[in-house]
Amino acid sequence: MQNHFPLWKNLMILIVFVIGIIYASPNLFGNDPSVQLASSATIKLKQKQADVIKAELDKAGLNIKEFEFNNNKVLVRFNNIDDQLKASDLLKAKMGNDVTVALNLAPATPTWLRALNASPMYLGLDLRGGVHFLLEVDMDAAIKQAEERYNLDVKAGLRSHKIRYKSISKNNGIIKITLKNSVDSIATQDFLNSDLSGLTVKESSEAENTLLVSLSRQEKLEIKKFALDQNMTTLRNRVNEIGVAEPVIQQQGDNRIVIQLPGVQDTTKAKAILGKTATLEYRLVDVEHDVQKAVQGLPVIGSRLYYEVDGNPILLKRRVIVTGAEIVDAAYTMDQNNAPAVSITLNGIGAKKMGKMTQKNVGKPMAVVFIEYKSKTRTVNGKKEKYKEKVEKVISVATIRDSFSKRFQTTGLDNAEEARTLSLLLRAGALAAPVDIIEERTVGPSLGQDNIDKGFNSVIVGLILVLVFMLIYYRLFGLVANIALAFNLVVIVAVLSMIQATLTLPGIAGIVLTVGMAVDANVLIFERIKEELKNNNTPQSSIFVGYEKAFATIFDANITTLLVALVLFGFGTGAIKGFAITLSIGILSSMFTSILGTRMLINWFYGNRRVKKLSI
Repeated sequence: MQNHFPLWKNLMILIVFVIGIIYASPNLFGNDPSVQLASSATIKLKQKQADVIKAELDKAGLNIKEFEFNNNKVLVRFNNIDDQLKASDLLKAKMGNDVTVALNLAPATPTWLRALNASPMYLGLDLRGGVHFLLEVDMDAAIKQAEERYNLDVKAGLRSHKIRYKSISKNNGIIKITLKNSVDSIATQDFLNSDLSGLTVKESSEAENTLLVSLSRQEKLEIKKFALDQNMTTLRNRVNEIGVAEPVIQQQGDNRIVIQLPGVQDTTKAKAILGKTATLEYRLVDVEHDVQKAVQGLPVIGSRLYYEVDGNPILLKRRVIVTGAEIVDAAYTMDQNNAPAVSITLNGIGAKKMGKMTQKNVGKPMAVVFIEYKSKTRTVNGKKEKYKEKVEKVISVATIRDSFSKRFQTTGLDNAEEARTLSLLLRAGALAAPVDIIEERTVGPSLGQDNIDKGFNSVIVGLILVLVFMLIYYRLFGLVANIALAFNLVVIVAVLSMIQATLTLPGIAGIVLTVGMAVDANVLIFERIKEELKNNNTPQSSIFVGYEKAFATIFDANITTLLVALVLFGFGTGAIKGFAITLSIGILSSMFTSILGTRMLINWFYGNRRVKKLSI
């Protein structure tokens, strides 16, 4: 029978509509000013700690709207921002470094909806407010660090294989190895090709028994990829330590990282933490050689000249005991003299190396070297350019009284703030390569709300204009198209909420575009129905042919647009992705509502009965 919908299709459309209403509705309830507390590496929040937190807030007389404890996290909701800020300051002072305290805007979704995992969409930085950073990874520094490591590995490998060499020097990324004879040259090549496969080995054409060693092209690509991945992981850890809820950290191109911190307005602390490249090295002090010879420029085999904080020269062994890469936890504390210190916890490999070294060197001094890369500017050929300066200073020298391995203290820091910052950086991990903040934008909350209002108004105005046009021009069929269009918007919002997509201002533009495109399919169908009526076909036959014949055109037009949206999503970043997501969802949902949804409603009005005239 023409224009008859089977029961299962009606039920399917109604079920989609009900699900859409349920999962779109959380966006209507707004947000509660909240404080979120999460476990750190040193403490896991349990019910006992949660009770203490609630007691402290009650003692301070703060009006708590709701207190939640779940999965080692505490979420405290408040009725106003003043109570939220007071609670944040109080908890940061009370909890210290034990937990991460973050300001948050928690969805005010009813409990029954949360039980169904119904949550509102995330709002992007341009709608919610916050700061945006674009960081560039110094890949040249990453390559130079790798070259330094390989240089040391080559020397250590030659010694372990008992291959004697005349000299080893490094210049412009090329390690030049001069050997005593051809036998040693062949043995060296075999060792390098088997143990250090990331190096390219060539024989020098200028001197006999001389090898030129450099990083292979593939190894350089791997180093750069690792530096980018490691930096993203480290920066994500640092953002978590700062205490920012729902941050966005993503790669842009081959050497850039985008960081968006919603809700953060003061960029000073964020910049200081994100861009800082700081780590520690533990080395033995060389007490066998005269430090003054090194000061005069004379080489000291196996050692290197450093300077303490007060400017005194000191000789340290070149061999590093452990580095910041082997530190798994660090916390601000006070030493026995009530001075600021950092309590260090090493991983298994680091603890093993530290244990062996301290056991063999009881009674000898060990130094802690603080390493940091600072951005500087210099003028070259009349143009200013930025560069990274490596700053190394010995912050502590202490005699090893007894062997230790996994846990110990580092002292000698200038003040409490330096100790806290260093502990944060060590907990988060060291950057694999220095980064520069090349772009910084701050979006105020009022501007974000203004964007929301204008975006919402644009959707409403566009929707009203389309509704009025369709109702006047297509009458009852226009009313059906309008109902389907409203259904389409509900489905878009529901899908965005279900996949927890981030809605941005370009995303709103995608929704506005979808409003116009959604009725395009109905226009094609309705015009085809009008043509069939002009050809003296019956109303029922005209409806049937209109939907059947217009489908191919609608499918082709929407699929080509969808392909473009997918390309935008695949190759675009940030704002482009936001636009592509809403456009893609809008195209798919509009095909469902414009074809199946309107067909169901039209069949309810005209199906299964004799019709002489259509209101179109």
